[in-house]
Amino acid sequence: MTMPEERWAPYARTAEIADRLTRFGSVTGSAGEADIAGLIIDILHEIPYFQDNPDNIAVIDSHPVAGGSRMAKSVVALVRGTGRKTMAMAGHFDVVSIENYHDLKHLAFEPDALCEALIADLSSRENLSDAEALALRDFQTGDFIPGRGLLDMKSGDAAGIAFLEHFSQQPDRQGNVVLFLTPDEERNSCGMRSLRNALPELAGRWNLDIVGGINLDASSDLGNGEAGRAIFHGSVGKLLPFALVAGLPTHVGYPFDGVSAHVIASEIMQAIEANSNLCDRGMHETAPPPVCLEARDVRDIYEVTTPEHVWMAFNWLVMGKSCAELMGDFTSIVKDAGKRALERFASNAARYAKSNGQAAPAALPPLRMVTVAQLRDMAFASGGSDALDRIDAVALETAQDNNPLNRTRILVRAMLAEAHLRGPAVVTGMAGLHYPAVHVDRAKDMDRQFLDAISRARATIEARHETQICDRGYFMGISDMSFFGHATDAGDTEVIAASTPIAELVDRPVANALSYPVVNIGPWGREYHQRHERLYAPYAYHVLPDFLAEIAGELLD
Repeated sequence: MTMPEERWAPYARTAEIADRLTRFGSVTGSAGEADIAGLIIDILHEIPYFQDNPDNIAVIDSHPVAGGSRMAKSVVALVRGTGRKTMAMAGHFDVVSIENYHDLKHLAFEPDALCEALIADLSSRENLSDAEALALRDFQTGDFIPGRGLLDMKSGDAAGIAFLEHFSQQPDRQGNVVLFLTPDEERNSCGMRSLRNALPELAGRWNLDIVGGINLDASSDLGNGEAGRAIFHGSVGKLLPFALVAGLPTHVGYPFDGVSAHVIASEIMQAIEANSNLCDRGMHETAPPPVCLEARDVRDIYEVTTPEHVWMAFNWLVMGKSCAELMGDFTSIVKDAGKRALERFASNAARYAKSNGQAAPAALPPLRMVTVAQLRDMAFASGGSDALDRIDAVALETAQDNNPLNRTRILVRAMLAEAHLRGPAVVTGMAGLHYPAVHVDRAKDMDRQFLDAISRARATIEARHETQICDRGYFMGISDMSFFGHATDAGDTEVIAASTPIAELVDRPVANALSYPVVNIGPWGREYHQRHERLYAPYAYHVLPDFLAEIAGELLD
């Protein structure tokens, strides 16, 4: 189903849809995130096919937003051709906060006015940084368009809708194309996970056999677009392991009568933070090293007592390791670091005592390593069911907090108090949703056929548009790809459940979840989530929709 360029010029329609979506603010967790589903349905109903086939649009509940006053929903749109063979496309419509626009927040969802304002701002200032100078040049070309969420990823959504409309206009269309538009990618992927769980029933009702999926998320390229014009064969995985360190508090004038939690925490930080030896690898690529997202003494008051508790949470990207392997590595590193810290502390204590002609202080108790599951058992052993009820009450009180690190920290501290656990000890677990690493595998027939179809389509598009589109391994942006066409391994789910205090952050796919190969092919731009976030429009509005059409033709014919 090759569509010559003169038969379809997608730029204007794709740009129009992207602009309409961007102007509708849909910050994650806001009322707009729920209400934008109505706009999407309105746009779909402008397409004659859906006027004639309204039952081919489905709306699926995801999760409450706006303080529980609204229900965020996924929108699913199907254009049917012949047979059961189906290509799926997916995108999210929630966007990150507009706060970093500062004085231009009121223009964050108005691309044209925002572009003018940004040009005026940058032009008025001297000594621009290299990044600012590049942004100014980009905006002045007219090819780069700003606006919160336009790059990430309403332009990708628009390309999917524009192609879906075009596909519906083909009288001889082969196979079927379905588009998934979901909320909450920017927080916990609730939209894609709820859609995944609802999809077996929907695919059965619509009699679909999904043979390949394209995630339409955007990539970043600070150069000429060579790296942004890409087919990503997988998506990096992510875990958020935490360590809550418990010391033995003492007056600061007598530091060796106990041990500060900072003594242990600092050694853990040295062992993990940006340690390139801990980088995971896969598909001939290396993931970034783990980094600390949060480290804090959890006291709320000033006092001359050494800190009893220090909280640490790490962002750890994975490509090949299972949850069990990573948590095993994390626990081992933390344990070794803690032992080193206590040994050094004891050595310092002995030297201090000797300098004052005193006997060496009594040895500290050995470091205890405690899992979340063990901590809860200790709380029960100490306070029975009443203790567990109090812990559950804390979980309920914090349910509206959108920060998983904050919620986890509060909940683990409540468990710690009920367990009466004294240091030196470290509680380890997971503080966020696990995003599995995924990738296509040429050893599998379905994956190979999908990749071959994409390769043939790419050759056509490269010749037609006089451009090049590269293959890349893992999409590094953490995305819905982890749950699009994939279900978390049951073994990983059990590890996660035992390690994660917040129950709703444990992904539990339905037993009959569909499985199919997925790649990411989307727009490119620069500085997403930032004040100068901008989309390279010629590729997003012209090449990308055409590429989707060619892939569908090669895959479904």
